This record gives sequence, C-alpha cells and structure tokens, in this order.
Amino acid sequence: MSALDSIKPFYSILPQVINPEKKLGFKDKLKWTAIILVLYFILTEVSLYGLSPTAIDQFAQLRSVMAGSFGSILTLGIGPIVTASIVMQLLVGGKLINLDLSSPEDKAAFQGTQKLLAILFTLFEGAVLVVTGSLPPISGEYTIILIIQMVLGGLIIIYLDEVVSKWGFGSGIGLFIAAGVSQQILIGTFNFLPATGSAAPAGRIPNFIYSLMTGQPQFNLLIPVLATIIVFLVVVYAECMRVEIPLSYGGVKGARSKYPLKFVYASNMPVILTSALLLNVQLFAGIFQSAGFPILGEVSQGQAISGIAYYLTTPSNISVLLTDPLKVLIYAIVFIGLSILFALLWVEISGIGPKQVASQLSNMGVQVPGFRSSKVQFKRILNKYIPTITVLGGAFVGVLAFAADLTGALGGGTGVLLTVGVVYRLYEEIAKEQLMDMHPMLRKFLGDE
Repeated sequence: MSALDSIKPFYSILPQVINPEKKLGFKDKLKWTAIILVLYFILTEVSLYGLSPTAIDQFAQLRSVMAGSFGSILTLGIGPIVTASIVMQLLVGGKLINLDLSSPEDKAAFQGTQKLLAILFTLFEGAVLVVTGSLPPISGEYTIILIIQMVLGGLIIIYLDEVVSKWGFGSGIGLFIAAGVSQQILIGTFNFLPATGSAAPAGRIPNFIYSLMTGQPQFNLLIPVLATIIVFLVVVYAECMRVEIPLSYGGVKGARSKYPLKFVYASNMPVILTSALLLNVQLFAGIFQSAGFPILGEVSQGQAISGIAYYLTTPSNISVLLTDPLKVLIYAIVFIGLSILFALLWVEISGIGPKQVASQLSNMGVQVPGFRSSKVQFKRILNKYIPTITVLGGAFVGVLAFAADLTGALGGGTGVLLTVGVVYRLYEEIAKEQLMDMHPMLRKFLGDE
C-alpha cells in the first residue's frame, strides 16, 4: 500500500493530459513542441489586469531560471512546479515517504502528489506576492483579481509542461527556460533601440559600436557577451565528457558496446532546484517581514537588504567581490553545496542510480568483460562511478552557474547554463527521433515502440 494512498482521491480527480495512443513520430512531436512554444510567448504578453505600475520584480535575478515574465499572467513561471518537486524529493530522499519509484503504482502516486502540490503552491505563491506588496494592485478591490490571474497562469504552465512531456520533445520546464533566456540574450545583445532616458542603444553590441562612434569606447559593455560565449563553450564541452563502461553480449560472440555515463550526470536539474529554493527564501522573507517577524532578513523595494535572505541573493556583478566578499563566499558555499545535494537526490529519484541502472543492464543480457553478468556485480561496478560523477557534476554546474552570474552574463549566468544544457539534450533527442523515423526497424530493435 502506497504511503500516499490517503490523498489519492484528491489528485486522482485532477484533469490530466492523455497519453498518445501510439508512438509519435518526429513531425508530430515537433508540431506539438512548436505549438506550446508559441502559446508560451503569447501568454508572456498577456499583462496582469489591475497591477500597479509601481510593482518591482523582487525575483529579477532568478527570473530567467523560473521562466516567468514579470507583469504577465505567467509571472510565477515554473516556480510552483519546481518547488513541488523539491518538496517531493526531500520527502522521498529523506525516507519520510517510503516509495519505490520503480513501481508503476508508486511512481503514479509520486507524480500525482507532485502535481497536486504544484497547484497548491501556485495558489500560495500568487497570494503571497500580492498580499506582501511585491505585486501591489492599483487598489484593494483588485487584490483577488490579481491572485486569480496568476493562479490561472500557473495552472496553464503546469498543463503546458505536461503536454510537452507527453506529446513533444523534452520537458516544458526546460523548453520554457530555454525560450525565455534565448529571448533575453538576443535582445540584450542586439537591441538597437535606445535605452530609456538615453540616446545609446540598449543592446550591448550596438551600444559598444555607438561608444566607438562617439569617441568614448566602452569595452566593459562586451564583458557580459564574452561571459555568455565562454559559458556556452564550457557547458558544451562538459556535456561531451563521459565515462564509458565496456559491455559485451553473452549470446553474440565478439559483439561489444559501451555504456556512457555523462559527467553532468544529473543534468542541470540541481541548479534549477537550488535556484527555486533560494527564490522561496526570498518569498518567505517577505512573508515574515509582513507578519512583523523578519527572521530571514529585511526586504526593501523588492530587494533583501539584511539577514539570510540578503546573503542568499544572487550576486550578479563582479564588483560585489570587492564591496562584500563575505556575501559572495556564503552564497557560493550554499549554492554549490545545494547543487551537490540535489544532484544526489535527483539521481536516485529519477531512476538513474546504481541500483536502477544495474537492473536495466542485467535485464539486457549484457556483461562487463571479465565479470559475471549479475545485478550485484553491475551495482558494485556502477557504485565506483555514479556517486562520484554525480557529486563532481553537481559541483561543476554549481560553480559554473555561480561564476557566470557573477560576470553578469546575458540572460543570467544560471539561465545560460540551463539553456545550453536544455538545447543540447533537445538536439540529442531530435537527432535520435529523426534516426528512428528514417529506420523504423531500428526503433523495433531498441524496443522504442
């Protein structure tokens, strides 16, 4: 009996996106992915009705990671979904809820509960942002209207994510992050329109050209552009790094292959989860301050100015190293530490831990040359590699995201890191799907039907 059976009546009545009746081809998946992407961009342009023009984006530094558009009905972005994921991972990883995610029933209970939590967090976060004054209405009578609009936007994101996961490529979470960050990079780099209150173009490259034409070259304008390019190249290189375990097929003499373990084994999910957790620290700082107990620090004009919330606010300028090195040090330790923790949790919960992979390889009838083919033997071998690369990969993405944020990379350093990882994996999935469509027998051989 599942530990979550008592709340099954609640999540079982939630509307669900149906699974496709048959395996979708490349064109169908591409079509649905494109449709959802267009809908996402349209919704980011739907402004919140009744929002005061004095509203300040308290989470501007994490906006790209949360795939939200401030002032639109998608202001919450994927925040509630990721927060629900954090809660479920901590509950299952800490054995507070005993679930076997290899079991279809327990996995369905996990996903259903996570979806229910995401909806509850949508209501909670929307209400908190309005009530605490982060998103003030133009008058008191618009309070409920604002909350309803944000909850509606949050629910739409939840179901758009589900559509992409079942009918498109990758996941909606990754797609929305990549879309939002790519838009910020393009606008931040090439926008030739003048910035507010200035004759100079807003884009970094047009602004640099403008500074050359006026005889006052400002090379510092190119630092974020160069930082973005460097992050891109480093992430692509890291995605290509892997440990390969040699395999042989017992029933086929001379047949050999390799099982690749990527260096960034937990993908970029640790950074997404860490950023979401830090966002919630800022959120609760505002709640406690409104209640008269600023135990997490004080918030002024949407920015934390003291306490824990201040030290866990993303430093997005390298000058902070000189003005407040303690803040940078504390933030770096917490961010990298959480990235490692969430990497370990994600590997176990997503079914790519040593035990699960060992079971898959054993069922495939393969073996490591020189060793017996058994789950115990596979697990012993994988235990030498997976925990180590999980920790190293989690630390790597944490360090890279932190350093990129510090340089002020366009789209946010963390956003660039996530976007490159998402796009790289989309490329791999699209290439695989194209190959399957070109060679249908290969799909049958791999059991991907």
